[in-house]
Formats: sequence, C-alpha cells, structure tokens
Amino acid sequence: MNEFDFIRQYLHRQQQDKQLILGIGDDAAIIRPRSGYDLHFSTDMLIGGTHFFPDVAPGDLAHKILAVNLSDMAAMGASPRWALLSVALPELNKEWLTAFCDALFALAARFGVTLIGGDTTKGNWIFNVNIIGETPSGQALRRDAAKIGDDIWVSGQLGLAAAALDMHWGKVKLPADVYKTCEQKRLRPEPRVALGRQLLSLAHAAQDISDGLAQDIGHILAASNVGAQLNVDAIPGLQTLRQISDDEQQLRQWMLAGGDDYELVFTAPPVQREAILTAAQTTVTPITRIGAITASGLLQLKDNAGNIISLSKQGFDHFG
Repeated sequence: MNEFDFIRQYLHRQQQDKQLILGIGDDAAIIRPRSGYDLHFSTDMLIGGTHFFPDVAPGDLAHKILAVNLSDMAAMGASPRWALLSVALPELNKEWLTAFCDALFALAARFGVTLIGGDTTKGNWIFNVNIIGETPSGQALRRDAAKIGDDIWVSGQLGLAAAALDMHWGKVKLPADVYKTCEQKRLRPEPRVALGRQLLSLAHAAQDISDGLAQDIGHILAASNVGAQLNVDAIPGLQTLRQISDDEQQLRQWMLAGGDDYELVFTAPPVQREAILTAAQTTVTPITRIGAITASGLLQLKDNAGNIISLSKQGFDHFG
C-alpha cells in the first residue's frame, strides 16, 4: 500500500455537509461559512513517546487525538464541524490502520465532524489535528471575560489521568479496578461539547483543562486581569483514589496540576447557578462549583479549614 492508497481507502469517507464545497482529493478543501456565525480554528499535536506510549491501541490513540481537539471547541462553546489530519507513520499496516480509522470516524460522527484533508508522510509517530468549529457571531466563550464575583465551576473528575500515568511510571501502586478507571479516562477523554454549547448564554469565561487545573485557570485570570480563590477540598476527583491513599498532597497534585483531564473550567455569575445545574443535567455532565473570581490578581488555594495550600508545580510544561 502506498500513501495515496491509504488516503483513498481509509481517509476518504464522504459525509453530507452543505457547507463543505470540496473535501479530500484536491490541493485544499473549500468551506462556505454560514452567515451569522464565527469560525474557530485550533490544533493539537501528539508525538509518540511524549503524549502516548508506543504500545497504545490504535483505537485509543485515534479517539484521543480527535478528543483533545474537540475539547478545545467545547471550551469556547463552539460546535465542531471539520478537521484536518496530518500523520507521520513508520509503516502502513492494514490491521492497525483499520482499527485506527474506525475509531477516528466513529468519534467524528458522534460530534458531527467531517474530515476534509490533511497530510501523510513516513516518520516516527506524529499526529496533528486541525479542527474548525463555529458559534453564533459574538457569542463565543473566551478566557478574557471572567468577572469579579463569578463562581468557578469544573466538569467531571480531575486527576485520574495523572494517577494512571504515575502508575505507568512506577511512582504509585493502584488496585486493578481503580487503575482501569483512571486509564480509561487517560486514553479516552470525553469532550464536553454539549455542555460548552449550553454555557454560551450562561457563562462568562471558559478553558479546557489539559495541562492542569491550577495552570489552566491561570490563563483565565491573566487574560481577564482578575484573581481567584479555590477550595481544593471541593475539587471533584475519583472517590476511591481518596480511599486508598493517605497522601493528601499527592492527591491534590494530581487534581490541581496533573493534566490530561480534558474537562472544562468556567466562570459564571451566581445568578446563573440554577440554570447551569439544569444545563449540566440536560447534557448529562457532572459539574462542581469550586471557588470564585476575586480582585486579588492571584490564584489562592485553600482547604475547608481555610489553610493555604501550595503546589510543587502548577501543571505540565513541554519545555519545563
């Protein structure tokens, strides 16, 4: 099989899309934007040995490379629509490619995403997805819109992926059932696209949690020129992790700085609490209120007793 056979047999799957004028098969795709909508563009690169292990199952890998991009769309309340995929593979293995593409297109279909192009080359395990979404004009959730007095919310449970990674590296020992749950979260994060869309009329600012809650909420604080106070004991994690560990500092490090969560952190005025809880119920998304936006200009971490909590690191840094 050569490069062009791979594209024709595995990647060229036509879908009905009135805005897509021309998809895979030419030098560039053509999209006709809808009147009254803004387009969103984002990209994420995953590299073997840095973002995934060499023995990862192809279906898990395909899910994650698209899911992390869908999470970027969710953070802005955008509806994901189109994606471009560029890959570097050491070889073209039909069995591997079938499993990979089946999982990729299954997730794309769930979220209404059409693959419209990309690039392929021989190389050492690099995957790059460019994703395009849309929101009604002027309504996108942004990092620079948090207001003093806003509640701070997070979706899902934090720290599971980080715990699974520490198990991989031999830093901790987790029971088999707990590890399975954590590893599933690491391999197959669930993009909160539906919740993000519901928050367009309710929230002020949002961010997806990819590099750690403390670090990622810091982007909101910097962009909005505000501070925040978080109750670390309110941050949702896996209850069984708490039950099997007596290292509170480790648990907090996973939940606050572990990364790879791909949940949403967002701010909203207190008057919207009931509507936000309804949105979470409608989209079947667990959410938790964990703090408030302040005028301090700083991120303050406290426990239930009011003690100040410190972290050994704020989050993941590729060059750190």
